[in-house]
Amino acid sequence: MSIRITALTDPDVGPSGYRLAWLASDTDGIPVGSAFLRLFTRPGQEHLAELDLHVHPAERRNRTGSRLLDTAIAAARQDGRRCVITQAEAGSPGDRFLAARGFRRVLTLTFTRLPLAEADITALADIIEQPHPGYRLTSWEGTVPDALAETFVASRHAMDDMPMGGTDFGTVTWDLDRVRAAAAAVEKRGDLLHTVVAIDESDGSIAGFTELVVPGDGKGDGQHYGTGVLPEHRGHGLGRWMKAASIRHARERHPDLGGLLTDTADNNPYMQHINDALGYAPTHTTFEYQLDL
Repeated sequence: MSIRITALTDPDVGPSGYRLAWLASDTDGIPVGSAFLRLFTRPGQEHLAELDLHVHPAERRNRTGSRLLDTAIAAARQDGRRCVITQAEAGSPGDRFLAARGFRRVLTLTFTRLPLAEADITALADIIEQPHPGYRLTSWEGTVPDALAETFVASRHAMDDMPMGGTDFGTVTWDLDRVRAAAAAVEKRGDLLHTVVAIDESDGSIAGFTELVVPGDGKGDGQHYGTGVLPEHRGHGLGRWMKAASIRHARERHPDLGGLLTDTADNNPYMQHINDALGYAPTHTTFEYQLDL
């Protein structure tokens, strides 16, 4: 079967990058696959491209995926990118395809889910109410309040040493514009962003944070975003404390919410321990793949 690859115009342009897009179609013009290549543009990540490729199950093994991949890789090379990253669920056709096409596994992510109906409210309350001398919790919806904006931006450095395996992810630099843009993006698609932070009472600075995004209608599953504690504040149980508060908030504020989703790198035992202790159960494993150009 003859496959045609057509370049598309993708409106997904943001402050941190833009996407190129291609559609694969058969001789009747019926779509059979697609590829999106995100090109990062912020300082520290100009070397990186991220691939999202899909082929209809009935059209696999006829080189549709290979042609889309070749097109995307050629575009990444032309743009001067050093590597391309992508993800595939363990044991999936995509997992086998990427391995066969020269990509290497650089990170293993375990995805977990907490059914909110099964969350132990009493245990959460015990965690939240346990004293953490020198610290207090606070939270907000949407964009960070102006009074905490500067210290919240500084607290993003808690993610600087996040375990990334062998991924050449570069350096993510956060400033106030990026923080506000991220919150605005969540709001624009109709979702709700809730942030819990631990405040260092000695100077009022933010020692750590955790973010949760909930569908705008309060149904389905929420998704944990970043959770981090600055190095100088680690060892006090702040991560579990903040996440427990986030879970209780979701349970009380969104009674129709089904569960909470998160993913953790296999080389991040600290966060895995927190999730296990809070009742998150594994759902599947995904591999991060990288192709060096």
